[in-house]
Amino acid sequence: MKHLIPTLLSLGLLATLPAAAQQGRISVVGDVAVGQMVERHIELNRKVKTIPGFRVQIASFSGANSKNNAFSLRERFEQDYPQTPVYIVFDEPNFKVKVGDFRTRLEAYAFLQLVKETYKGYIVKDNIYPEPPEQEEYAPDNETSGDE
Repeated sequence: MKHLIPTLLSLGLLATLPAAAQQGRISVVGDVAVGQMVERHIELNRKVKTIPGFRVQIASFSGANSKNNAFSLRERFEQDYPQTPVYIVFDEPNFKVKVGDFRTRLEAYAFLQLVKETYKGYIVKDNIYPEPPEQEEYAPDNETSGDE
C-alpha cells in the first residue's frame, strides 16, 4: 500500500485518497491506454529470456577437432566448477567456450581471477540468462490483504 500511493501520485491517477483510505478502498481513474501499455510491457518482458551482461571466454578453437576440443574443455570445466554454466558457441569457423552469466564486468572479473591459473580467458559482452528474481521480493504482505 505504501508503495502504491507514490506510484499512483506520479502517474496522476490517484483519486480522493483520504476518504477512500479510511474506508479501505481506493478508486483509480485513468486512461485505459495506460493499463494496456503496462500489460503489453509485462507480456513483452515475459518473452525475453536474456539480458545484456558478461561472460568469460576461456577458449576458441578452429580447424580439425575444434568441436571435440570445445566439448572436452566444457566437460573439464563443468567438473571443476559445477555451479557455473558453460556455453559453446559456433561462430564460423570457431567454436568458442564461454562461462558464467554475470550482470556486471566486476562480477566477471572476480570470477576470471578465480579461474585464471587453470583457464586463461578474458571478459566478453554477451546476452546472459539471469537468475529469476526471488518471488517473495514481489509478493504482497499478508497483513495488507483486501479480505478483511
